[in-house]
Amino acid sequence: MSDLGQLAVIIASVRKDRLGPTVATWFLDHVPPGTDVIDLATLDLPDHLAGGGDTELFTKRIERADAVVVITPEYNRGYPGALKTAIDTVVAEWQAKPIGFVSYGGISGGLRAVEQLRLVFAELHAVTVQAAVSLPHAWDRFDEQGKLREPRHPDSAAATMLGQLAWWSEALRQARATSAFAL
Repeated sequence: MSDLGQLAVIIASVRKDRLGPTVATWFLDHVPPGTDVIDLATLDLPDHLAGGGDTELFTKRIERADAVVVITPEYNRGYPGALKTAIDTVVAEWQAKPIGFVSYGGISGGLRAVEQLRLVFAELHAVTVQAAVSLPHAWDRFDEQGKLREPRHPDSAAATMLGQLAWWSEALRQARATSAFAL
């Protein structure tokens, strides 16, 4: 299997009583130790995008990452506004990096949010992997201890997505090391 390199995982929801940390706890069992977990609820990323707050910290964390997984809910057929602010806070740091998705929500499992995010990341010259993890009816999928009730399919989907992410991470890391990304 290819090497993921430095992986960053972004928890996109910032709402009170959010499910994102529970989904992240499950997902982090599938990734290597040393993964950088970026919880947007703990960062101050100004909406005006003119810097300040935790902008420099977030930018450096994305710059260090060789691959990124976004854990996102679907809100009103889209993704959270805090995630859009985070994505737009940095630009060049996304270029030539692979992005994977773990989504959750109602009947669609967050896939409508993921489809929109694929368009946004394409504009930033990032590569989104085809495989994704989708958790429909997510509130019902975890028990009181935060454990996934039926992990077989999500565990398999996570392995497939991480395999694709690792391949792209290795390929793009080598490409970035040998030549500058051309716009």
